[in-house]
Amino acid sequence: MKHTLSVLVENSPGALARIAGLFSARGFNIESLCVGATLDPTLSHLTLVTTGDDAIIEQILKQLNRLVDVYKVVDVSEGEFVEREMVLIKVKAEAETRAEVLRMCDIFRCKVVDVSPKTYTIEVTGPESKIKAVVNLLAPIGIKEMACTGTIAIQREKKNP
Repeated sequence: MKHTLSVLVENSPGALARIAGLFSARGFNIESLCVGATLDPTLSHLTLVTTGDDAIIEQILKQLNRLVDVYKVVDVSEGEFVEREMVLIKVKAEAETRAEVLRMCDIFRCKVVDVSPKTYTIEVTGPESKIKAVVNLLAPIGIKEMACTGTIAIQREKKNP
């Protein structure tokens, strides 16, 4: 089962290497990894997607919490959370397909961020299901190149007043 982990980690050289090394040494797979600064410049927010049964995820959480650089680890997939990915897709846009590509962009609320005589570069932001849907529809037209950020996630606040 897929799990999305939110890790608050010290913003220091080697912190990410120690986390990746922990996964590598124990034979766990990282499907997606995104790291960015927080409001506190000494901390970074790391979003990590991995798979495993409950025992494996429990082991990963325990091992992460043991690392000196790690301040907090939360399996956000246990509750309600918001997750997004961003993908840049360079797609063929010949004269006969340009209008169709633009219609798809409009339907999926994508942005055309670069135009050339034979290609459009499209920015798609959303959950994994939206990304897959756009890619599946653009594939027959001709995807030339694609770059993906991976998943970022944050827990939802409780709606109680």
